[in-house]
Amino acid sequence: MTSSSTPAHAHAGPPDTKLDRHVLMVAGVVVLGAIMSILDVTVVAVAQNTFQQEFNTDAAGAAWTATGYTLALAAVIPLSSWAASRFGTKKVYLTSLVLFILGSVLCALAWNIGSLVAFRVIQGLGGGMLMPIGMMILTKAAGPERVGSVMAVLGIPMLLGPIGGPILGGLLIEKASWHWVFLINVPIGIAALIYSWFVLRDDEETSRPKIDVIGLLLLSPGLALFLFGVSSSAEHRTFMTAGVLIPAIIGAVLIAGFIWHALHTDKPLLDLRLFRNRTLSIAVITMTLFMIAFFGAALLFPQYFIGVRGESTLTAGLLLAPQGLGAMITMPIAGRMTDKIGPGKFVLTGIVLLTAGMSVFVFLGAETSYLLLCGALFVQGLGMGMTMMPIMSAALATLNNAQVPDGSTLMNVVQQSSSSIGSAVISVVLASGLAGSMQAGIAITSNTAPQNLPPEMQGTALPPSFFESAADVFGSTFLVSVVLIALTFIPALFLPRKKIASPLIEEDMDQPAPIIMH
Repeated sequence: MTSSSTPAHAHAGPPDTKLDRHVLMVAGVVVLGAIMSILDVTVVAVAQNTFQQEFNTDAAGAAWTATGYTLALAAVIPLSSWAASRFGTKKVYLTSLVLFILGSVLCALAWNIGSLVAFRVIQGLGGGMLMPIGMMILTKAAGPERVGSVMAVLGIPMLLGPIGGPILGGLLIEKASWHWVFLINVPIGIAALIYSWFVLRDDEETSRPKIDVIGLLLLSPGLALFLFGVSSSAEHRTFMTAGVLIPAIIGAVLIAGFIWHALHTDKPLLDLRLFRNRTLSIAVITMTLFMIAFFGAALLFPQYFIGVRGESTLTAGLLLAPQGLGAMITMPIAGRMTDKIGPGKFVLTGIVLLTAGMSVFVFLGAETSYLLLCGALFVQGLGMGMTMMPIMSAALATLNNAQVPDGSTLMNVVQQSSSSIGSAVISVVLASGLAGSMQAGIAITSNTAPQNLPPEMQGTALPPSFFESAADVFGSTFLVSVVLIALTFIPALFLPRKKIASPLIEEDMDQPAPIIMH
């Protein structure tokens, strides 16, 4: 046995970025888990009206089926890095799948809104670790040289979930019953469980780190309270109310306390010293702005098609299909090329395409051509495929194996927080605009799920001016999203525009390059 300070793949010739059979099989495992977790959010959003009718509750009560799930995600995501180090990624991933499947079965057996919310929390505790642990597994299996390619694979369910969810949810509720919104997860989950058992390899070694109790007591409730406060703004239609400010401020104070604690302890729950890594810091800033803008705008499209144009949930989902098609075209190309020439050029081009496509929606009318809108959505999709996952790759490709758990957990915290902020900001802007321009507006529920017009307005002859006024409000709200997308261009300018050096070859932050044993 010999030792060398230079890894085998660092010798002459460019490294092979092609994904081998094992990595593709691991990617299949992670994608199955991601599909369940992401589709579940959008499918349940479509079922909000059904929950109100079935369980005799109001919109606020039904919204807790989404809020409870989100809060469970926020509470458990920070534990991902510690759990992976303590028990191994395979064991944690399998446990998360079991918990998610169990929660899905229990949700289908719910007898009132309280039990459904409680079972959604169980489901969220399982779903919260699927994405961060999945990212750890994929990143370690592929190595830093191929992280862009594997992130492109993982990005498929992340980008297509918001499009496929409404279609699937509409079909299940219309053709079967609300129970199948949850039961659909069972066969997918069992397949993922069996597949994972045989494909995933046990971690070569696991440490026995003590859990950072203080960090856990600060970050998990802090993140949950902050997201609860921010999400509540959609129900209150303003940020300036006690129901929003009190939990959000308390959560922000707890998060600030965690930041101070993490920088002053040897073994924090989440190592924030990773921000010494310049590329990761720039990627996090870029991702934050992108997620706020993208997820804020994402909820506007179906609401416009349903509320202003009178389309069904299924039709609205189909009208969004060009966006998914565009993303499917550019995502694998951007992933592969990011590994070879860096993410900067692709992200900048993607932001330009996103801005151009979304700008069309600023000029919405009540009868704007669907051909024009679908074309704009296709252009946006091309931009999406070149943006989200290359940003993620820029962060993870700079990390060595020991840093991957903290890095992937950090990126998932950023994603969850940013998407909630974006949805809340756009919901408040839209609701305020509708309330200010008309007495009877488009129905906006507390979790921003797209809805049809209120029952008292259905079947009535509404004047054309009503729909024109509503379309103008949507256009103004899209302008906010366009500005947010354009602002993403600023930090993206500082992303690497050449191949990112492997952390196995060069020093990463303060740590020397590891000795590779052959």
